[in-house]
Amino acid sequence: MAAGGGAGKEPGAAVEPAGKELGMEPEMDAEMDAVAAEALRLLRIEPSAPGPGAGRAGGAEGPRSSPQESGRLASQIRRLYGTNRRAARPFWLCLTEFAAGTPIYEQCHRMNDGFERYLMDRTPESYLDLFPLDTIVYLTPDSENVLEDIDADKVYVLGGLVDESIHKELTLRRAREQSLQTARLPIREYMVKAPNARNYHSETLAINQVFDVLCTYYETRSWPAALRAGVSAGKGYVLPEPAEQRETPQHTTAQGNSLFCGEELHKQEAPV
Repeated sequence: MAAGGGAGKEPGAAVEPAGKELGMEPEMDAEMDAVAAEALRLLRIEPSAPGPGAGRAGGAEGPRSSPQESGRLASQIRRLYGTNRRAARPFWLCLTEFAAGTPIYEQCHRMNDGFERYLMDRTPESYLDLFPLDTIVYLTPDSENVLEDIDADKVYVLGGLVDESIHKELTLRRAREQSLQTARLPIREYMVKAPNARNYHSETLAINQVFDVLCTYYETRSWPAALRAGVSAGKGYVLPEPAEQRETPQHTTAQGNSLFCGEELHKQEAPV
């Protein structure tokens, strides 16, 4: 799934043609900001399985997702939708590669009461075919680029890949193969690692948690408030004490890593 939008601009201006093509209601066009959501053909990528095919999310054939994994993603979509309904500044949501007969399609209709009435667009097409490539930003915790703001001219993709094991840089590799911009949430810029018995610290969030961060930031323009809303204590990160907390992060990398510096993704080094 994915998200976007920005203050002071006509909502969804960059993707309005695609929104109309997908049957978005006129009143939604006036109220909601551009957000694309990727409900991709679920792949449970095993270490020995081929990676996603270039140019298409889910392009590689991999092991079929289990009902449990599809159910978890359907539950995350339900929570994400609930957050958007309550938001003062809701996003336009679009589930892409959402086709009848797929596990996630079946689970969403089975588990989520009234799913067919959700105010979101659904299409079997890929976001790569719906939006200009230079407007797409794939959110991945492995990106070198820090998400500093939400831009109404961008479409933010949240990958709906649910798997018990975390494969390093999987989503980053996918985005690079598709020549897409990437960004990560500014967790390490605003939060600190909390001591815990397992010494566990993770920036990988469920899609509803990522959306909680984006939605809260869009309303408050405060990354500390946004991260408090979406990053649970179980991830091993906490906000610093109020005396230490800053609205402006300290960048540990060069400003050239900023999301909006204009560097093209395909010029970056290929992942290891």
